[in-house]
Amino acid sequence: MTIPLLLLPGLLCDARLWRDCLPALDGIAKPCIADLTQDESLPAMAARALGLMQGEAHFAVAGLSMGGYVALEVWRQAAVRVSHLALLDTSARADTPEQTQRRLDLIVLSRRGAFKGVTPRLLPALLHASRLDTPLAAEVMAMAERVGVEGFLRQQKAIMARPDARAEIGRIAVPTLIACGEADLLTPPALHDEMAALIPGATRVSFAGCGHLPSMEAPDQVGAALRDWLNPPRSG
Repeated sequence: MTIPLLLLPGLLCDARLWRDCLPALDGIAKPCIADLTQDESLPAMAARALGLMQGEAHFAVAGLSMGGYVALEVWRQAAVRVSHLALLDTSARADTPEQTQRRLDLIVLSRRGAFKGVTPRLLPALLHASRLDTPLAAEVMAMAERVGVEGFLRQQKAIMARPDARAEIGRIAVPTLIACGEADLLTPPALHDEMAALIPGATRVSFAGCGHLPSMEAPDQVGAALRDWLNPPRSG
């Protein structure tokens, strides 16, 4: 029996983010990738994503980066239905004032017609240094272009309003995977250590040689971690 799996992309990301992880889940999961470009609040994004799980009594949910913020909102809205939770390259914290100001500055530039998606200048914050001059970098930029300026503006507005979740995630009572690229600069490993310490029984995984987008950088590693999360190896 396969587990319904709701996959949630990050800021300026679409279904391409998860594509190469899916073969590892054959036979154990029935994946569905949400579109998080249409709404300007996390509750609205989560509600739209939950619509994809209509008719499923229980389902697993995995989110990366902004998708992790939405995954926590899905848990808030439908905790009794969430059977497994995975938070990748994300944080339980709210924006700092400095982060919010950077987002506001980007919003102003974008509204002036200066939206550039992900440029080569921004790639070092997303990808491991070893992948900056590879075709994968072009795929990341193309993904951002597909999301476009209006999707970007909606997503930034949603992200800025997210709550600090650290006081509530101790109530999560399902198998939880906390994972990130070992060289993630945007949401560093320490933020994941913090979440793993707060969530009872959480499994903490690091992806070698990866930055902020390990599901694209090392899909075999991420796919294996997701498979073990949904179908843990039997001991003995």
